[in-house]
Order: sequence, then C-alpha cells, then structure tokens
Amino acid sequence: MTKNCWLVKSEPSTYSWEDLRRDKSTRWDGVRNFEARNNLRAMKKGDLVLYYHSGEGKEIVGLAKVVKEGYADPTATEGDWCAVDLAPVKPLARPVALAALKSDKALANLAVVRKPRISVVGISPAELARILEMAETQL
Repeated sequence: MTKNCWLVKSEPSTYSWEDLRRDKSTRWDGVRNFEARNNLRAMKKGDLVLYYHSGEGKEIVGLAKVVKEGYADPTATEGDWCAVDLAPVKPLARPVALAALKSDKALANLAVVRKPRISVVGISPAELARILEMAETQL
C-alpha cells in the first residue's frame, strides 16, 4: 500500500471513469476549494486514488494513481490553484455506492460521507482496504 490514499469526485457527464480509461491519463484541474486544493498539493506520484461518480452515480467505480504531482492549474485565471495528473489502475469489480459507504461502521469517518461537498479528500489505508474488499477488488 502507498502511504497516502485519496478519493476524487467527478460527475460522470463531465468526466467519467470510462473517459479516464479511454484517455489513459488526465490532468485533474478546476478545483476551486482550498481544502481540496491542499489535498491535491499533498498527493505524491504513485499514490492511489479512488474514482467516485458524483451526481447521478454516487458510487466509487475505479482505482487510479497519481502520475504527476501538483503543479499550477493552467485553467485558473486568478489565485493559487493546483492540478495533478491521474491515470487509471483498474475498474472496481463491483462499484461501491454511497449508501453502502454510509452504512459501514468501518467507514464512519470517511471524508466523502462527512464532507460531501469536497471533491478531493484523503482516505486512510484501512479505509481503502475496506472499500476494495466491498468492491471485491484486489490491488
């Protein structure tokens, strides 16, 4: 396991897991929340990232990794914002719905449950392991 683990959210209609798989990598940009920006800055190459479909999906669907650490977000016209590059690792064998995350006691402190408006959150290695178990997916 890597030291840091993360979860990123995207509306499937904006940029889906299938888009990431098709593109093979992407710049994760456009984040305009200070906590999420700080999480992007903390990401290190090789860190694992759960990919969550927000909005119409509300489920974790894939596992990605950081392939380029934080750099200035080229979409920002003002302010000090950050982007990272992500690449897909594998789809989850079984997506894990938000309702399942909320009902699992081991995930009670999961940031996606406690802070649903933040688009980039840290997760513990134990939380990652539990989610992968629920998804019937191995690293």
